[in-house]
Amino acid sequence: MSTKFLFIEPMNILSIIPQYHILLEAFLIMWLTWFISKRYYSRDRMLTEDQVEKKLAEWNPEPLINNPQMNHISLNPRRIMSRAEKNAIAAIRKYGVGSCGPRGFYGTVDVHLELEERLANYTDTEEAVVYSYGFSTISSAIAAYCKRRDLVFVDEQVNFAIQKGLDASKTNIIYFKHNDANDLQNLLVKQAKIDEQNPKKATKIKRFLIIEGIYMNTGNICPLPELVALCRQYKLRIFIDESISFGTLGKYGKGITEHFGVPKQEIDMIMGSLDWAMGSIGGFCVGTSFIIEHQRLSGLGYCFSASLPPLLTTAAITSLDIMKNNPQIFKSLRDNCIAINEGLQNIHCLECSSFPESPVKHVYLKNKKDRAAEEQLLSKISNRCIENNLAIITPVYLEAEKNLPRPSLRLCISTLLNKSDIDFAVNVLKKCAEEVLSV
Repeated sequence: MSTKFLFIEPMNILSIIPQYHILLEAFLIMWLTWFISKRYYSRDRMLTEDQVEKKLAEWNPEPLINNPQMNHISLNPRRIMSRAEKNAIAAIRKYGVGSCGPRGFYGTVDVHLELEERLANYTDTEEAVVYSYGFSTISSAIAAYCKRRDLVFVDEQVNFAIQKGLDASKTNIIYFKHNDANDLQNLLVKQAKIDEQNPKKATKIKRFLIIEGIYMNTGNICPLPELVALCRQYKLRIFIDESISFGTLGKYGKGITEHFGVPKQEIDMIMGSLDWAMGSIGGFCVGTSFIIEHQRLSGLGYCFSASLPPLLTTAAITSLDIMKNNPQIFKSLRDNCIAINEGLQNIHCLECSSFPESPVKHVYLKNKKDRAAEEQLLSKISNRCIENNLAIITPVYLEAEKNLPRPSLRLCISTLLNKSDIDFAVNVLKKCAEEVLSV
């Protein structure tokens, strides 16, 4: 067997190598030359600190919105400072300022678990979950359960957080008149007739009722016993936002269910903010373990937000201690609310229809005018009250809110007020309102 060899002359090798190799090498050499020269050139062009400061001083960024109202209350907030709490300071020294992560990703510390356990025990429920922001608590909890094809009955004056939760859920929403159980019943009867036409479809629809214990935008208390009876009759799941009523209503401050004596098992979920009576920041939901555990994987505000800072968690735990060990504060608060309510009835140019025991009261002009005129007059009354050392403000609403509430003055009552404080507040408000409205 013979073997054949292939011989190539050295001069012919260059003709075999593809030409693009040569082009690539030439490009790399040119790029390297340009890069080195650019570095030296850029080093020569570096700005001095004085030049940087000058450019920053001359920089005028474009506004996010055109023609902003510089006198808008959001751009000119009024602040009242208070003493820092010792327990919160100790928490900062132990844990730092924040957890820097969601609850499921290294964001859980022992005080979070303690607060959840304490909230569940205090509210006589199986389990609690704590969020880092009150607004996202309400909106996330609703969207975790209410889905696209579900049917939700909602009071027309619910707060903005509930509205955003409903927007996120994309459910079919039916609004009923504010605090009107009869109107809700009429809507349920109407829906029952629709369901009779297609019973198979009706069985696949989940139904919810979403209300507030005390309505943030009106100060009215919901007729819970009547609503619970309707939920039982028409098979509705009921969610209650107790941001205002928790820590204020009931003998021990446990909220709307304690106030009316409604068993906790009648309510599917109670949600609330820690911003109001608790004097902290964040939010919570309480209910059965089956309901609450679902949020730990489905509540977007829980899963994807950094957890509640330990110092604020500790402040909420301290508030629970105060509420548990001093139940007489709820009677003092109730007495103050009633006293303020009675005083407001003596201001003839104003009217207040809020629940007498509500710590949040909305005061309206007795002679109704157009919205712009009422806003202007109430703002003048508020400014004059502040000039006379009485902090009464007009609540601010977003134009995107549904069923925009009527302009009002909002009063928030606490247990710290005594009789002289209440008399001072009522007298100053009466004097300032009469002065403004008499012009």
